[in-house]
Amino acid sequence: MIPPAPASAGPGPQSAPAFDLFAILAEMRTGSNFLEAQIAALPGTAVHGEAFNPAFLGQPGGESLLGVDRARRDADPLALLAALRAAPGLNGFRLFGDHDPRAIEAVLLDPRCAKIVLTRNPAESYVSLKIAARTGQWRLTNPAHARSGAVRFDAEEFRAHLDRLQAFQLRILRALQTTGQTAFFVDYEDIQDLAVIQGLARWLGLPPPEALDRRLKKQNPEPLSDKVVNFAEMEAALGGALDRFDLSRTPNFEPRRGPAVPRMAAAFGLPLLTMPVPAGPEEALLAWLAALDPEGRVVEGFTHRTLARWKAARPGHRSVTILRHPLARAHAAFCTRVLAPDGAAPLREALVRLWGAAIPPEGVRLPEAGWPPGWDAAAHRAAFGAFLRFVRANLSGQTALRTDPAWASQIATLQGFAQIAPPDLVLREEEAPEALPALARRLGAADPPPFRDPDPLARRLAEIHDPALEQAAEEACARDHAAFGFGRWRPPG
Repeated sequence: MIPPAPASAGPGPQSAPAFDLFAILAEMRTGSNFLEAQIAALPGTAVHGEAFNPAFLGQPGGESLLGVDRARRDADPLALLAALRAAPGLNGFRLFGDHDPRAIEAVLLDPRCAKIVLTRNPAESYVSLKIAARTGQWRLTNPAHARSGAVRFDAEEFRAHLDRLQAFQLRILRALQTTGQTAFFVDYEDIQDLAVIQGLARWLGLPPPEALDRRLKKQNPEPLSDKVVNFAEMEAALGGALDRFDLSRTPNFEPRRGPAVPRMAAAFGLPLLTMPVPAGPEEALLAWLAALDPEGRVVEGFTHRTLARWKAARPGHRSVTILRHPLARAHAAFCTRVLAPDGAAPLREALVRLWGAAIPPEGVRLPEAGWPPGWDAAAHRAAFGAFLRFVRANLSGQTALRTDPAWASQIATLQGFAQIAPPDLVLREEEAPEALPALARRLGAADPPPFRDPDPLARRLAEIHDPALEQAAEEACARDHAAFGFGRWRPPG
């Protein structure tokens, strides 16, 4: 083996690159394809797949890379490393524990090769590996073509899988410790975090990206309990109540949300702040706040500074958020953000093209009573079902469209509020007619108005409601169901 490239003799100029090449140290089904796509999107980089996979060179079927064919690589893996180092820009590749051990040793000992260590919950990578082997789908660019299927957990097979992962991780750790190097560690779910990818770019000496590459989609984002036919046996084998592998966790690939301060509104004469959830009873809340004041005044348009001033001037202030049942909230988002003529036309087009929704290009205007011509309950139900399938994929990071606040999970919205302060009171929508006037009275309102008609679209939802939509909403909004314990939706009244 040739000695590693020498480290820089001193700090040198700030623009001097720290690395000549990089390696993503990972295993199958840890998200290495997705991480490769994020790094390949950085200016001045090139990622060459599994450059040292014994079965191919770079990509399945690959026979040559940077002028080095498989025969030469297999005879002298250092020749390919030299070619990668000499190629224009910053070049890298994915390196797994079962790849050429000579290449692994050379990479681990080379301080000029940046080491990006990618990990994932071993139970999740094991199940994902079995599903991919069963379906034959190893990459996903269109979630409409996703293949899924439950698999059977095998304790001995998993133990062997875990032993392989741990052996490679220990080898990496030992090499870093004995050579005085460091690595950049990335977890599977970090790949969807723009701030982490920006930090990785800076560590590599590259300009941080402004957005993530969204072409590859998450495969099988469901909880493990939905993907393993003998899940109870798996729980028992992996520790039962200890849940060392976090088997009961609902996967979360949803972008983090900010506190949404401009959406907040306050009563004019009371120290009462509302922190509304988009596609919840926002209009009803504003109407109720206005009715509290004789002149119908509401304080709106907060900034972080004006909100802080409002709070400081009102000791004893209270804040309230109202949660809506996920099915009703998704329906409100569908009607207002998608179906209405002034809704998002690009989203309508994507629902039609990718999700089979039969929605007119110009949208549908719903009158107060009845269904408009050419649009009946059956058409509404079918299109709404397609929207729920889209929301499930979107919240799982499987679409190219951004996550709109109207269908972002309510738990993510509350976590965004908590960046400033969590609401004092979190109500379910059905509790609001009684709880809101009671809260206003405690804050000094002598005769608060009733809180009426929070969901004007509930009647239409009642006309199309069926078990299939209920199930689709539970799958699409799994985080809210798990966090807040919502049961089946019931029409108001």
